[in-house]
Amino acid sequence: VQLQAFGGGLVQTGGSLRLSCVVSGRTFNTFDMGWYRQAPGKQRELVAAITSGFSTNYADSVKGRFTISRDNAKNTVYLQMNSLKPEDTAVYYCNANRIRAGTKLNYWGQGTQVTVSS
Repeated sequence: VQLQAFGGGLVQTGGSLRLSCVVSGRTFNTFDMGWYRQAPGKQRELVAAITSGFSTNYADSVKGRFTISRDNAKNTVYLQMNSLKPEDTAVYYCNANRIRAGTKLNYWGQGTQVTVSS
């Protein structure tokens, strides 16, 4: 399983970006998907997640501004980011995970930089 994330860039405060993550293979619909981010000097944190059953959850810091979605026909998970703030600046990573035969399978994309200027 390979994950390729793209869509990052430089945006001004209040702007929007949409991240996409394409997952290889034919089992995308069985994975729970997540977007994480890591700012310089900070730990990686969960931003948003969507399960294989389309349940979602968000970090408190992005609730009401970010929306995670998935398109199983395109093997893609999205993160729509609105009302961006400088503190959203980070490298964003997509994650795919599921339990198989009692073992957690966990895959990461390469990361895409999001920079929000003040």
